[in-house]
Amino acid sequence: MNTIIIEDENLTAQRLEGMLKKYDSNIKVLATLPSVAESVDWLRKHDAPDLVFMDIHLEDDLCFKIFELAPLTSPVIFTTAYDEYMIKAFKVNSIDYLLKPVNLLELMAALDKYKALKEQFSKPDFDTLLQYIGQREPEYKTRFMITVGNKIRSIETADIAYFYSDEKITFMVTKEGQHLPIDFSLDKLATLLDPKQFFRISRQYLVGFSAIQAVLTHFKGKLKLDLAPKAKHEVFVSGDRITDFKDWLGR
Repeated sequence: MNTIIIEDENLTAQRLEGMLKKYDSNIKVLATLPSVAESVDWLRKHDAPDLVFMDIHLEDDLCFKIFELAPLTSPVIFTTAYDEYMIKAFKVNSIDYLLKPVNLLELMAALDKYKALKEQFSKPDFDTLLQYIGQREPEYKTRFMITVGNKIRSIETADIAYFYSDEKITFMVTKEGQHLPIDFSLDKLATLLDPKQFFRISRQYLVGFSAIQAVLTHFKGKLKLDLAPKAKHEVFVSGDRITDFKDWLGR
């Protein structure tokens, strides 16, 4: 069986591929694709795989955009962070959904279901899926798991001041002043965090409202932020985000 994994979290994709091999060593993962754009490009250039594993939120958009731009008729098993409220959505003509972190036994059951339904599979009703998603109140992350040395820590989102990217590594800064590496891009974090509490001010910084101590006007209308704890770099709001940032501050 040939499959592709559409997933923007590298460790999650690697773990899923490992479990697929445990289920059947003959399963071949043709590609691991982190974004809508790369998935569309791959699907336009290759024959359809037998099965697709697909996360909902990707680097650049919801995964459903793929179906508008590429001829994907393969059955899909969704891997998602949504809770049981979404079961109705993911049972509409799709093969199955797997709640993250993916459980091996649930993965095996989904693959067994795929085999049983293989001859009867029809294209998922994505309009219905989107309707359910649109009706659902979004849920945002309340904690992050961080590995520090050989220890795993749970950090509450309420205890995080801001996030920043440096040398292609993303760091979270706690309100106590700890700078901790985290396995999420700022693009991904922007979809996971409550937009009422966090704002992406630039390519390098995503800040929490409570971390902003002062907003200073700067040369040529730029805005400079004083953050607490103090940032390692000077922190500016990107010019194209100033208007939205001001609106966000005033909500």
